[in-house]
Amino acid sequence: MICETFKSRVSIVSSMSALYWIIIIIAVIVLFVIYVYNALVRLKNEIKNSWAQIDIQLKRRHDLIPNLIETVKGYAKHEKGLLTEITKERTAVMKAASMAEKAAASAKLSESLHNLIIAVENYPTLKANENFLQLQEELAGTENKIAYSRQHYNDVVMEYNNRLQVFPSNLIANSFGFGQEQMFDVPESERKPVKVEF
Repeated sequence: MICETFKSRVSIVSSMSALYWIIIIIAVIVLFVIYVYNALVRLKNEIKNSWAQIDIQLKRRHDLIPNLIETVKGYAKHEKGLLTEITKERTAVMKAASMAEKAAASAKLSESLHNLIIAVENYPTLKANENFLQLQEELAGTENKIAYSRQHYNDVVMEYNNRLQVFPSNLIANSFGFGQEQMFDVPESERKPVKVEF
């Protein structure tokens, strides 16, 4: 009788021990899923924030362009077509709905602004204009900030996309419907080598 009581107690303790371990394993799995899910949400929000930073710099450039065009108009009457093109491209950037459209329009605008700066080399009095020099400096600074913001955005997107692809976080990402994000690509026109002429 004592032996049977002892066996039943040992059996109860061992089944409680097994239950205890099962509960611990389930808790660890749940905590891991919560951790990975929260990390993915944080990265997704950082991507949105990074895109917003690009958008802020694009808006700043958008605001600088009319002043630059007005300054150049007085000196460079022969560049009317280029100035009209810049105005159209500026409008296209602000009207773009998706990130891909905005990126493509922004790349065209950057190329046109670069062409304008090259064209200004033919107008020494414009190059010496203090207002133009200040606008050119602000525009160059804004272009640098846009480039940095794009780089940061791509870094965050890469980290996020990597998390979506590596095991075991890919299982959790697929279960909760997280999808890949698109990188901010450099257009083909900007990949060509720069021609330098003396």
